[in-house]
Amino acid sequence: MIGTVVNCGAIVVGTAVGVGVGHRMPERFKEILMQALGLSVLLVGLQMSLPTQMPLVAIGCLLAGAVAGEALRIEHWVAELGSWLKRKCGSESSTFVEGFVTSSILYVTGAMVVVGSIRDGSMNDPSTLYVKALLDGVASVALASSLGIGVIFSALSVLVIQGAITLLSSQLAVLQEPQVLAGLNATGGLLITAIGLNLMGVANIRIGNMIPGVAFGMIAGYFMI
Repeated sequence: MIGTVVNCGAIVVGTAVGVGVGHRMPERFKEILMQALGLSVLLVGLQMSLPTQMPLVAIGCLLAGAVAGEALRIEHWVAELGSWLKRKCGSESSTFVEGFVTSSILYVTGAMVVVGSIRDGSMNDPSTLYVKALLDGVASVALASSLGIGVIFSALSVLVIQGAITLLSSQLAVLQEPQVLAGLNATGGLLITAIGLNLMGVANIRIGNMIPGVAFGMIAGYFMI
């Protein structure tokens, strides 16, 4: 669990820095910072998804996941959780929920979440999560400077998701299979690409409702082993 703890700590510290300097930063700097972060996230997503050898499977899984997620209203309930946290904190930030939802999805969708958590739990090797912690910490500075304190609560999402995978890693060793990881990368990369587009203001994609597509991609990969 040490890797996940460090990751959560990096998000908290990054958010604190972003909130601390955000109010002193001119809006034009915040805007270009978010655009630069959006481009960076776009690059990461494309690097993950483009190498796939099963594009039709990835597309099918994403479509099925979008339908399932829309039916379950995942993003609505994540936003409701964000609203509840906002009320509990007494925050008046208009971007609190957006910060929580955007950062939570960004931090728990990538392949590093699964691979890093499994290595930490089964091999006592948190190095992958240390790298992820560095990336998430830097991203938190940029996100919090524009979206505010809501970003800090994405550390809870990371703690729950990564922590659960780490603790169950002995039963989830199958996730290290190349085809399973390929399915994760293909669909997860598409979602991360969508996050980049949202951060740049190019689109307003309900990414949270597409998250089941990642699970479908991994299941498809498993049956292709």
